[in-house]
Amino acid sequence: MRSDHVKKGANAAASRSLFNALGYTREEMERPLIGVVSSWNEIIPGHMNLDKIAQAVKMGVAMAGGTPIIIPAIAVCDGIAMGHIGMKYSLVTRDLIADSTEAMALAHQFDGLVMIPNCDKNVPGLLMAAARLNIPTVFVSGGPMLAGHMDGHKTSLSSMFEAQGAFNAGKIDEEKLHEWEENTCPTCGSCSGMYTANSMNCLTEVLGMGLRGNGTIPAVYSQRIQLAKHAGMKVMEMVEKNIRPRDIMTYEAFENALTMDMALGCSTNSMLHLPAIAHECGIELNMDIANKISEKVPNVCHLAPAGPTYMEDLNAAGGIYAVMKEIADLGLLHTDLMTVTGKTVGENIANAVNLNPEVIRPTSNPYSKTGGIAVLRGNLAPDSCVVKRSAVAPEMLVHEGPARCFDSEEEAQAAIDAGSIKDGDVVVIRYEGPKGGPGMREMLTPTSAIQGRGQGSTVALITDGRFSGATRGASIGHVSPEAAVGGPIALVQDGDIISIDIPNHSINVKLSDEELAARKAAWKPREPKINTGYLARYASLVTSGNRGAVLEVPGTEE
Repeated sequence: MRSDHVKKGANAAASRSLFNALGYTREEMERPLIGVVSSWNEIIPGHMNLDKIAQAVKMGVAMAGGTPIIIPAIAVCDGIAMGHIGMKYSLVTRDLIADSTEAMALAHQFDGLVMIPNCDKNVPGLLMAAARLNIPTVFVSGGPMLAGHMDGHKTSLSSMFEAQGAFNAGKIDEEKLHEWEENTCPTCGSCSGMYTANSMNCLTEVLGMGLRGNGTIPAVYSQRIQLAKHAGMKVMEMVEKNIRPRDIMTYEAFENALTMDMALGCSTNSMLHLPAIAHECGIELNMDIANKISEKVPNVCHLAPAGPTYMEDLNAAGGIYAVMKEIADLGLLHTDLMTVTGKTVGENIANAVNLNPEVIRPTSNPYSKTGGIAVLRGNLAPDSCVVKRSAVAPEMLVHEGPARCFDSEEEAQAAIDAGSIKDGDVVVIRYEGPKGGPGMREMLTPTSAIQGRGQGSTVALITDGRFSGATRGASIGHVSPEAAVGGPIALVQDGDIISIDIPNHSINVKLSDEELAARKAAWKPREPKINTGYLARYASLVTSGNRGAVLEVPGTEE
């Protein structure tokens, strides 16, 4: 066993003395050491219950003959970090999480790991760590929040941000806004729609790295505790059989994840995270395959913010396995792939049943015949950009309008709040990319403000930053190359006409090649917004959004 380095022989006597100081018995040191990576904290609703999940995992590991040891992982609450400098620290934690988990696992020579993430960046961060370490690993998330209730309707965090926009537009009063605050997020758990956290927890299940229900069992259900115990038991089976993450996360597994991404209508952030996780597996995912997959895969779920259903509804309808079964029956999934269950994808989903065709539409009656995400290209985004097509109003799938350009999220937000954005406008927010931000902030506040003002079907927004999974509307992110490196988005001026054609995967500014070239020749790089600390180091190493914003040592660029 790997842990023999710190447990066996005379050379490990000093290590054993420290295990003795921790209270471990000789019997415990004879067993495999399993790291229980808990991202519990008291600042994220999705993480406040992870102490209970970790204890359940420990019990499962111990029941199956292992010695569980809890170690920490950090996490940021995107909702609390939204709309200010804190959001610069969201995406960048993905790499801190992967790096620190690598350090803890190798420094202490664990034989296996159970990862306990829940929210936006620590799910992909821990998947990246699992791929990098390649020791037997199982994931069990903290589970989604139950939906809130307002005025007889279910609600979620995106509803809250839109209520904020409605208040700023004078459409609701302060008393109503407070009522929204009190009723929108009623329980612990990752926010209740198909936002980034839930998207990534569901895709962890699809990749084969989590047990059935990992993505959908609500945080407050006792079934979640049972799942955690089973995860603890399962990792011991994986250690015994030496089933490792790279045996599971193959190129075909990532194709499955992209396929289910389209069927579920996941967050556009998955288009950042899947390439980054694949990169750690030694696999390069070209996002051009996303449209090819989308053309074949029907969108069968419209969870919030795209529609009126929530994670609890998807769970009751049969969960991710039921959706996978619908798609597999079309011959669109690789079903012979290994998973953490020790069984193949096909064996796992064989008995899955769609229990509610209103929540999981049958493939004969999809929301659309194409997938929920589209990758666009054109002279405005030569290296691509991304939109959650399933959350775009039909009348905005094709749009043409004048650019309104802003060099930061704050500038754009001020203009939206002032009512100066007119119907038909295309709001351009730039210098918010991975390098330019730095940190590629999410733009949930401005997109929600646009929705709250009633302009969701008349105004588009494009950015080299990114969007929360809670965003809806014609919101196009990850524009690459970004403005900070002189991408075309830096060259757009107020009044330039921008043409968006989502069905045909195109986005262009109506300027001649000669005019763009002249503007590029006159363009000068901006001074970095931040010159010290982690963000400055991150900006010096991060690659473009179309490559997953992975970090790369200077001089090794492709």
